[in-house]
Amino acid sequence: MHDTVAAPPKRPPWRRAGVLVQWGLVVAALATLPLYRDELPDLGAVWTAARHADPGWLALVVLGVAGSMGAFARLQRRLLRIGGLRMSLRRAFAITYAGNALSTTLPAGPAVSVVYTFRQFRRGGASAQLATAVIVAGGVITTTAYSLIGLLALLAASHAHGPAPAVLAAPLVPVALLVPALLWRPSRALITAPIRRACRAVIAHPGIAPHAARLADVPHSLRPTRRDWAALITLSVLNWVFDILALLSAAQAVGIDAAPDGVALAYFAAQAAGSLLPLLPGGLGAIEGSMAASLVALGAALSPAAAAVGLYRVVSYWAVVAVGWAAWAALHEGPRIPSRVRTLLAGTGRLFLDGLASVALVAPGAAVHPHARTEARRP
Repeated sequence: MHDTVAAPPKRPPWRRAGVLVQWGLVVAALATLPLYRDELPDLGAVWTAARHADPGWLALVVLGVAGSMGAFARLQRRLLRIGGLRMSLRRAFAITYAGNALSTTLPAGPAVSVVYTFRQFRRGGASAQLATAVIVAGGVITTTAYSLIGLLALLAASHAHGPAPAVLAAPLVPVALLVPALLWRPSRALITAPIRRACRAVIAHPGIAPHAARLADVPHSLRPTRRDWAALITLSVLNWVFDILALLSAAQAVGIDAAPDGVALAYFAAQAAGSLLPLLPGGLGAIEGSMAASLVALGAALSPAAAAVGLYRVVSYWAVVAVGWAAWAALHEGPRIPSRVRTLLAGTGRLFLDGLASVALVAPGAAVHPHARTEARRP
């Protein structure tokens, strides 16, 4: 009797179609570039603006990005501590940076990043329930903070013109129409009935039922106190505020005197554009174009706006991705690469993470420390 080797699973048709659509959008965007040649920024002027950027403001760009990533790493570490698991700050930083690198550089990166983070939490001693709870709770808290800050930016910059208000206001239109209908009981039952039936059908699926059971255990795995909630809310807000301050510092570095509320509006509009039009992993292309257009709408010249966006993305995307892959190597992932290369990357990753942890300790977000519990229970 011969053992049969299972064939590798085929890629789902919807994923193949998504990749084709994504590359089709990239080709279409490249094909339209000659049509807008006269409206594109002059690369020489952009380089000149970037080369003469103020070093002090550029240092604040780096500190802002490091503070943003550090706030999210501390948030996840705090959630693990609430669940009874202690994790070193360096390891929390490594998981955060490595997960970000996977999410922003690989096809289907967000899904890969979630699986990777789950496995790293499990290797650190978390139970499956706690690891799932931390990932879900962290996503909900940061997304809620993102939505509230974006709404505040939209309200504060209600006088602004251009693409940013339109991009941010578009999702609010159906919400504004649904809220009155959901407040009236008959219409609420009519609207939510199909959603409830669909949810029950999805949860009953054999491949989803175990994961749904894990999600049901989330409230039991995490029981934050008021002090915990204060720290979690603070860290989730700092996660976005530091990143917005990094963009504001990049604008100031090239001489763009933009109001903070306008820069925040440009930031959230770019994030929304990157999610709605994912031309490349990490929102490449859509984020840069939307962000530069929003800064121009705020009164900036095209070349300085492009320079500011370029400087910001060099730090917030390319540098963070480089640190993330170094952190991935430092966590001993990737046995297929040569051992010497893996050792070199691991040493580089540890050096970066030690430096980033030191930066986080002096950043404003470092004032929020997870408090020690008298008894740390391991799941």
